[in-house]
Amino acid sequence: MKEPRVTLRLLSDSRTYVPGDLLLAEYRFDLPQPHNLKAIESSVLWYTEGKGEEDLGVHFFERKLPEELHELDWPRCLQFETALPRSPLSYDGVIVRVHWCARVRVFLSRGRQLIAEQPFKLGNVPPAILVMHDGQAADTEAADLGSAKE
Repeated sequence: MKEPRVTLRLLSDSRTYVPGDLLLAEYRFDLPQPHNLKAIESSVLWYTEGKGEEDLGVHFFERKLPEELHELDWPRCLQFETALPRSPLSYDGVIVRVHWCARVRVFLSRGRQLIAEQPFKLGNVPPAILVMHDGQAADTEAADLGSAKE
């Protein structure tokens, strides 16, 4: 029997977007037994990693239940779209990084999930560079990253 799977792709030639751009994504799920489908969630989110507490923000979220999907041909392609916000911008710092991604989660019976993600960049902020001053490391990361968050 074929394994269930989900695939996701961004419908743009570039993986870097500017605030206000429309992100359009397409996903396909292939389920050998469609009756096992409990729900599908599509989202666009950002998250931080690095020192300190990690943050997560959901910009777009959509949940589809089986009754909304009963007339689909299997496998089927679906799309979602959202206008991207002004912030937080993607950032590759020395201390903290801000990442964006589109995500699709397919919930199956017995608690099983299928997940597909596509990373992208929002904005074009140059990465931080570690600079040495008098033998001491100092990063050029912005002192106030709070301005990068809404």
